[in-house]
Amino acid sequence: MNMENKIPQATAKRLPLYYRFLNNLHHQGKLRVSSKELSEAVKVDSATIRRDFSYFGALGKKGYGYNVEYLLGFFRKTLDQDEMAKIALIGVGNLGTAFLHYNFTKNNNTKIEMAFDADPDKVGKDIGGVPVYHIQDLEERLGDTSVAILTVPQSEAQPIAERLVEAGIDGILNFTPARITVPERIRVHHIDLVVELQSLVYFLKHYPLDEME
Repeated sequence: MNMENKIPQATAKRLPLYYRFLNNLHHQGKLRVSSKELSEAVKVDSATIRRDFSYFGALGKKGYGYNVEYLLGFFRKTLDQDEMAKIALIGVGNLGTAFLHYNFTKNNNTKIEMAFDADPDKVGKDIGGVPVYHIQDLEERLGDTSVAILTVPQSEAQPIAERLVEAGIDGILNFTPARITVPERIRVHHIDLVVELQSLVYFLKHYPLDEME
């Protein structure tokens, strides 16, 4: 499903959040959930949740709420949870190593299949069950991998991104401070932990929660 042509991107970004909570409810054996319960759990207001769900038709019933199993199955299909996305991690430093050990074990369709680095102490080893290859072998090893996580030094981000594009990568999750430049057909999500932390500290200081209530 090409969600970009059907629903707002803001809604699309919230779908994995809904899916994770519904999956937890399903494991708890809960049969139905209200928009209010969803709102309290995922910290999104009820009106926004109802609007998000309305893009997909009648997913719930007034006075009843939402059927957890049905909703979970619907979002699993919508998010292509039955299709495994092969992911490569580029840069096995402290952050990259943490990703390899975690490896998104609670997700059905995301798994790091391989990692790349230039450190001879890491190349040729398995970290968290993931083989680490030399960065020189990037193009040869990627195959049909569609997504790459970038955790390299900032100075290496752009050159590596260009190699990933040439190798056929469709999406890059960029954890470096660099704002990489890629063709429009490549989707890049930037996650700068320093910026996010600075933003949090600023909001704590200038926008106290008690003033927003």
